[in-house]
Amino acid sequence: MNTNSNVYTIAYATVMVVIVAVLLAFVSQALTPRQQANIKLDQQKQMLVALNQELDSFANPAARYEELVRDTIQMNEDGTKANIIRFEVEGATKYVLRLHGAGLWGGIGGYIALDEDKNTIFGINFNHESETPGLGALIVEKPFREQFIGKHIRNAAGDIVSVVVLKKGNKAENGEEQVDAVSGATITSTGVSDMLKTNLSEEYKDFLYVLIGNAEPAEEEIVEPNQEEE
Repeated sequence: MNTNSNVYTIAYATVMVVIVAVLLAFVSQALTPRQQANIKLDQQKQMLVALNQELDSFANPAARYEELVRDTIQMNEDGTKANIIRFEVEGATKYVLRLHGAGLWGGIGGYIALDEDKNTIFGINFNHESETPGLGALIVEKPFREQFIGKHIRNAAGDIVSVVVLKKGNKAENGEEQVDAVSGATITSTGVSDMLKTNLSEEYKDFLYVLIGNAEPAEEEIVEPNQEEE
């Protein structure tokens, strides 16, 4: 066989490409369950942080999650909305809602935990893809997150207005409660504010209004009186 021929070169390259592709496919398939398990565990940890659970206090965060979780509430039958997870923390019901939005350099997200009144923020957690270290990336730090605890997502009229993130010294204009923005990270802070407003007032609107009685009341059933037999 002429190893210097073009036919040999092409055949050899083709065989090597096929072998490498098969190996990569095998490795990818073998690692998929572990990758999915790691993603699930990371999500569970983020929700635990939103529930003010100190991860360092638990040897097995997944077990702690299973201890607190109660059930999953589906938003819509068509599956277009994110799931809402109900937990019980120290005997009290908490609802955890997933958040997603945009920061300066990429996506931001997280989880917000609400009390049973669906108004008071019990805790919150943020994540980001590529915000600037020491600036926008500080949204994940405890000092920023703790500002949200005890804030309310409704105004005095009961409307969902969220919590606005503003530069220190500025005042909210529409009756929202507020927290201080990250210094030097205006766009990321605005992204957090917009994410909360959009997710709460649009994506989770139906769920948040049901409990407080803002939903339209059901029509009363009219019962015809029984006619006396002749």
